[in-house]
Amino acid sequence: MSPPVATESMYKPTTIGTEAHDQALAAMKSNQAAPAKPVFKPEPAVNLEPIKFAPIKEHQVQRAMVRRYFQDMEERAISDVIIVGAGSAGLSCAYALGKARPDLKITILESNVAPGGGCWLGGQLMSAMVCRKPADKFLDEVGVPYEDEGNFVVVKHAALFTSTVLSKVLAMPNVKMFNATACEDLIIKPCPINPGVQRVAGCVTNWTLVSLNHDHQSCMDPSTITAPLVCSFAGHDGPFGAFCVKRIASAGLSEGLGDMRPLDMERAEDHIANKTREIVPGLIVGGMELSEFDGSARMGPTFGAMLLSGKRAAEVALQSLGRVKVEEGEVVGSAK
Repeated sequence: MSPPVATESMYKPTTIGTEAHDQALAAMKSNQAAPAKPVFKPEPAVNLEPIKFAPIKEHQVQRAMVRRYFQDMEERAISDVIIVGAGSAGLSCAYALGKARPDLKITILESNVAPGGGCWLGGQLMSAMVCRKPADKFLDEVGVPYEDEGNFVVVKHAALFTSTVLSKVLAMPNVKMFNATACEDLIIKPCPINPGVQRVAGCVTNWTLVSLNHDHQSCMDPSTITAPLVCSFAGHDGPFGAFCVKRIASAGLSEGLGDMRPLDMERAEDHIANKTREIVPGLIVGGMELSEFDGSARMGPTFGAMLLSGKRAAEVALQSLGRVKVEEGEVVGSAK
């Protein structure tokens, strides 16, 4: 592979004594004799207070990170709700659920290093984020400004929504997000309420870089998080796209996948927002992952249904949790 242009030598190898060699030698001598280029000398800063950091040892940094991370892993080994995917729908669900029930331990699993899914940009890598009404009410609640265009509103940059809702979610004391962490399988157990029915009882997790390299190194076992309810918003593309509904189908707990249909914004948003639901006991699915399960239309660069699907999932989750009795993170029967 050739080196980048910026690092490639301007002098090509030549044979001594040839005309090309003489020309190259002359060029080198000419370049050496060239006058020195002027060097920029910045003006010294004046009247600025020196910045002096407090002293620290490397082991202090390491222990501060490790202690908190593994304390979180230990505490969240049993959670009340697991949210798979921290895109626009997953973050909206976490916000609505965490705000409504600050007593619930909500754990978010995001396979990417950077949460936000496809909501850092609008369509075709452009900035603006379009949301059809009534999703504007959720933007008002979260505190995201927008321009009103009649039937829809426009946030000037999608990252403004994502960064705002993300900061609010992560500030909630009952919410913990593990990013760069993949859900690579589901915990599935017999349902104690409905004999003969299987119930999702948590997530099997691994660091994403491990999950993506099982073909290169064997026997890299995962960890688990037990929870009575999983809300999945794994999207429809990428290495973990629609993971939970695909796993449900491969485990024989559904009739299969409907596969996402071609784009129709109106039909897609109506379906996703209104059909967000518990597809099997213990698993609520929303966002574009639901389109892969139901076979609904593709949504394209409009985000209103993503926000309201997350909000609807939170509402469904509260109802679902209210119907079950839970001990140590497992459903043991119906609520009295």
